[in-house]
Amino acid sequence: MSTNISFKHINKLAVPALISGVSEPILSLTDAAIVGNIAFNATESLAAVGIVTTFLSMLIWVLGQTRSAISSIVSQYVGANKLDKIKNLPAQAIFIITSLSVLIILGTYPFANFIFKLYNASGLILDYSVDYYRIRVFGFPFTLFTIAVFGAFRGLQNTYYPMLIAIIGTITNIVLDVVLVYGIEGYITPMNLEGAAYASVIAQFLMAIFSAYYLLKKTVIPLKLSFPFNKEINRFILMILNLFVRTIALNVTLYYASAFATSYGATYIAAYTIAINLWFLGAFIVDGYASAGNILSGKLYGGKEYPLLITLSNKLIKYGVIVGVLIAVIGGVLYYPIGNLFTNDPEVLKQFYNIFWIVLAMQPLCTIAFIFDGIFKGLGKMKALRNVLLAATFLVFVPVLFWLDALDYKLYAIFIALTLWIIARGFPLIFIFRKIFIPLSKIN
Repeated sequence: MSTNISFKHINKLAVPALISGVSEPILSLTDAAIVGNIAFNATESLAAVGIVTTFLSMLIWVLGQTRSAISSIVSQYVGANKLDKIKNLPAQAIFIITSLSVLIILGTYPFANFIFKLYNASGLILDYSVDYYRIRVFGFPFTLFTIAVFGAFRGLQNTYYPMLIAIIGTITNIVLDVVLVYGIEGYITPMNLEGAAYASVIAQFLMAIFSAYYLLKKTVIPLKLSFPFNKEINRFILMILNLFVRTIALNVTLYYASAFATSYGATYIAAYTIAINLWFLGAFIVDGYASAGNILSGKLYGGKEYPLLITLSNKLIKYGVIVGVLIAVIGGVLYYPIGNLFTNDPEVLKQFYNIFWIVLAMQPLCTIAFIFDGIFKGLGKMKALRNVLLAATFLVFVPVLFWLDALDYKLYAIFIALTLWIIARGFPLIFIFRKIFIPLSKIN
């Protein structure tokens, strides 16, 4: 039986994935919005949230690639009707990745001061960054556990339960942010920046608990660790290694963007924090369709349904670009109110408004890059993703950023370089995909 790739079915996967994906940037945006409006040192606190979020995003994206690897393998086995052969793989993958996360906590916690100096943080911003990180980092293993479970659900063609889990975590984080940051007079003393960190950790813990519950109750995938390792563990590790190198390149981009913004001063890093978190929000909205591409492409590839795979890619490009244009239009209509949600500092708002239009303009381009990221992850072709991102980062983003920075473009330099980086990520993947699968679809 052919796999269903109708508009209705794609959206049945994409919309819940969109909602669950948006929860991640919303957690950071909530911290930024609430911290940016505390009674004192709001700009420095907002800057600290931006720096720490960048570093944590790097760690999560490096190790969180388990979601894509698990999803790819599981979906391909679903497509081939051989799921029983890899039922023990997710538990083994979760064990490996959570063990690494504990080692990372032990390796970074004592050196937090040194780490954030590398981001050009100093003085009060550095102190706040260290304090915030030393609380937030304890949510790291829970986040990776949840991400890995989401990968298993995606492979099973199910985005509904990840959506429920994400909604629970997001609502918990927002409520606790308000309560812990601002306090409740007579009951809870305001904790300011530390309150935002504790809120995030509690929300991440709760999401991990619900992830385990739904996986055990609603699927045939066990969480009990068993040996020997599944025969696909070598392919899983190879995928992770390729995605690891790719993610290092991704985080070189984010590191330089954050470090350059920080070097311009507190006003600029605060404006950058707002803009980049909104960029992440747009990325995760589009990730709904990227997730549908990931889920369905893996199943189609496993079932060798190559003509449908080509049709799927064409549909996702169309749907994704429409979403990207809508994001840009809505952002344009709400251009000034959006800035006021995060800060009342006129200097920060000035710098933010100067570059927010670039964030909006690149949204349709982002959709192409992110959707084909998802498709290639579903296909398990991580080597191609690695090579394209290495080229985009080191041959496009870094040279353009240094060149425009030398011309004193400041935040313009960062976001123009990001736009060209997105173009260099997306269009080569379309070429590679068509080169491989158009001939196969004709043979098939």
